[in-house]
Amino acid sequence: MAIFGVFVAITMVVVIRASRNNATAADFFTGGRGFSGPQNGVAIAGDYLSAASFLGIAGAIAVYGYDGFLYSIGFLVAWLVALLLVAEMLRNTGKFTMADVLSFRLKQGPVRTAAALTTLAVSLFYLLAQMAGAGGLVALLLDISSKAGQAVVIAVVGVLMIVYVLVGGMKGTTWVQIIKAVLLIAGAGLMTVMVFAKFGFNLSGILGSAQQHVSESTNKGVAARDVLAPGAQYGGSATSKINFLSLGLALVLGTAGLPHVLMRFYTVPTAKEARRSVVWAIGLIGAFYLFTLVLGYGAAAIVGPDRILAAAGGQNSAAPLLAFELGGVILLGIISAVAFATILAVVAGLTITAATSFAHDIYAGVIKKGKIDDDKQVRVSRITAVVIGVLAIGLGILANGQNIAFLVALAFAVAAAANLPTILYSLFWKRFNTTGALFSMYGGLISTIVLIVFSPAVSGTKTSMLSNFDFDYFPLSNPGIVSIPLAFVLGIVGTLLGKADENPAKAAEMEVRSLTGVGAERAVVH
Repeated sequence: MAIFGVFVAITMVVVIRASRNNATAADFFTGGRGFSGPQNGVAIAGDYLSAASFLGIAGAIAVYGYDGFLYSIGFLVAWLVALLLVAEMLRNTGKFTMADVLSFRLKQGPVRTAAALTTLAVSLFYLLAQMAGAGGLVALLLDISSKAGQAVVIAVVGVLMIVYVLVGGMKGTTWVQIIKAVLLIAGAGLMTVMVFAKFGFNLSGILGSAQQHVSESTNKGVAARDVLAPGAQYGGSATSKINFLSLGLALVLGTAGLPHVLMRFYTVPTAKEARRSVVWAIGLIGAFYLFTLVLGYGAAAIVGPDRILAAAGGQNSAAPLLAFELGGVILLGIISAVAFATILAVVAGLTITAATSFAHDIYAGVIKKGKIDDDKQVRVSRITAVVIGVLAIGLGILANGQNIAFLVALAFAVAAAANLPTILYSLFWKRFNTTGALFSMYGGLISTIVLIVFSPAVSGTKTSMLSNFDFDYFPLSNPGIVSIPLAFVLGIVGTLLGKADENPAKAAEMEVRSLTGVGAERAVVH
């Protein structure tokens, strides 16, 4: 707790110092586009590497081996889609939010509303997962078993998140992300070196010992499985394999549609810096996921899957238990603080994204028709941040102890289905019109949520969120393999059925701007 307190104090000082330069809406929403590519790349890594990446993937590898590592591969490969198709063009075309790009040459009102709703949906589900995860981490790391104690910690995380956003805006949030990313990657790197040292810097020794522990396991969930080969988790029925394919599709395509990641491209001054941001992010995230490979197999070798699954947090306890074995209470405290810092930074990034989307897209763009000054936008954004923060605290407390994995998967699935097709069509298809955008966004959003509600992730199994109910009519836990292609098709159908309402001059301007950056909104205070 002392280590965590030090982190909060340091980041609060940084946020207050950063807030002194928040003179305009551009400063509050995008940090005045004053961050360099490397700085923004580290911040993107901070945004992307949530507690689920650290605790969840390490735990999955510790229990399931090869199949767990496939999560790391999926998350990393996803950045190629963002780098090659989205990053540069998005930065050139937009100003503050994703909706700026989608509504550039289409009807402002309906498209901005749809884009803001999908942004809020993705942000809220991701936010809820992080807040509920905070309660689970408390039980695991600080031995606070009472629901009331966990609720207090969830509330504390929520209040700190609100303060970061209200005081620091995007500048403050970005610096929190940078500090957290450095701490997380350094912490994971330190543990990786310690695991290697324990086995004489011999990877084969780690893998062999991990396989031996799993072979000797008495737990039915992991017994008699080869963790060095595929199939331990997704090698059963055809449905299981299709489910993994669906999850992988959502993870790979969802990243390029995550609003809080896309907003990061607006914090750099040039398209070149946007590309550098993604290259830096790929390098840092790739290194981190390689660390998780060693940490996961190291936890299986040193702690053993039986102890991991018997702990309060189940699979999520692998990294903390490994930290305790390697460095005792001190290292466990450091890793605990890093995990809390991770949650705090991610929820701050999500909150400012949702608040910016509401203030800039719905309030300024739709309600006020653009007739609003910057100060009013920032004020509305701050009020929205408080409302979202309070809502996230309440829902996080209600969801505490529930299965939160499907919330993260849902956020990625919604981003992939509701956002990505429309982004790609807007950037690359001249004929694309407002009807196509609305068909794609609302169709992707509604189909994803409906299929998730009727999936095993919500009901019908012991691990479902509502385990006592049974309405799992859709067999897959993640609907990506259905909802993502459906959203792409609906975009085409809507375009063919709708009127050709795009503005040719705007379309030409968007093409030139997206490819060259000429005329792009700089939003820099001189």
